[in-house]
Amino acid sequence: MVLAASHARAGQRVWWVAPTYSLAFDAWRTFKRKFEPQGAKKIESERHLDLPSGGSITVKSADNTAGLRGVGIDFVVIDEAAFMPEEVWTACIRPALSDNKGGALIISTPAGRNWFFHVFQHGLDPLNEDWQSWTYTTSSNPRIDPQEIADALAITPKRQFQEEYQARFIEGSGTVFRDIKEAATAAYRGGPQPGHTYVMGVDFGRYQDFTALVVIDSTERSVACVDRFNEENWGTQRARIAALAKRWNVTSVLAEANAMGEPNIEALWNQGLPIQSFTTTPHNKPNLIEMLVAAIENRELRLLPDPVLMAELEAYTQHERKSGGYTIYEAPNGVHDDTVIALALAWRLTATPRLTLGIVEI
Repeated sequence: MVLAASHARAGQRVWWVAPTYSLAFDAWRTFKRKFEPQGAKKIESERHLDLPSGGSITVKSADNTAGLRGVGIDFVVIDEAAFMPEEVWTACIRPALSDNKGGALIISTPAGRNWFFHVFQHGLDPLNEDWQSWTYTTSSNPRIDPQEIADALAITPKRQFQEEYQARFIEGSGTVFRDIKEAATAAYRGGPQPGHTYVMGVDFGRYQDFTALVVIDSTERSVACVDRFNEENWGTQRARIAALAKRWNVTSVLAEANAMGEPNIEALWNQGLPIQSFTTTPHNKPNLIEMLVAAIENRELRLLPDPVLMAELEAYTQHERKSGGYTIYEAPNGVHDDTVIALALAWRLTATPRLTLGIVEI
């Protein structure tokens, strides 16, 4: 509430949006107590305050989506966002912010891995400069007695405690990769270790997607390096791929050949890079991903705690194709999976040694 008040005092038009009328009423009562003594003009029926600074605060509830459309705002706080439909953000609030290039603070207790989980992932990506994410557990609040938390742990179901008190996003039925944080035990190193063998997976992208590179230490079966970039010409991208391969003494590279992959693979091969192609199809992708799933679950592969890699693995989903009889693996709308594919390709090289001889089975 302090941040919302600060924006309003600066002359900005501010909304506070809660899932229901009752939750919105609590915020409205607090803002009235704070600003009415300071000369704010109140419109009770609209839950609206005009401040002497020229700014305003309006408290709204998401159960009335008609009231969330059609006006430009400068700043919004979305309270308990995980308990609202995604359309409240995508179809109502986000367009209202576009007029003034406004900002948003989206806060919530987790409720599974819904749209709030996916926007949270944006803030974990250092290349998304417009987004930032934070996590605070109940124990980080100095006003709450630690004994209260201990008492709650004794009587609260594990999943509910993890969400409500530990601010954790719990895996759902569509989750592909599980317990990845427990698998993220690999150490960051500046370069290759003597006597170790390294391989690399590459997933090409340029504008909407990223080119992602993942290097695996095949000797100790751990992720050694993760890199990604976009909005660079293909020549620059190929130079970065070759430089990373040289830095880690990579003995073999497996790259996705779809879209612009094939000509880049050919160019890198002509430059002397030990690179092979893998054309991803709906029929071979399940095996590619399931090999990686098994490696992580069985602790055959140790992951780097890279925030982008971890976020993409956590968000990755699966569902059954209605016709055709195979599983579709993909990232949700608006979420990238470039490092996931690069990792899966690198693991395929690691788990299938004869691929390093140039044999790729599609």
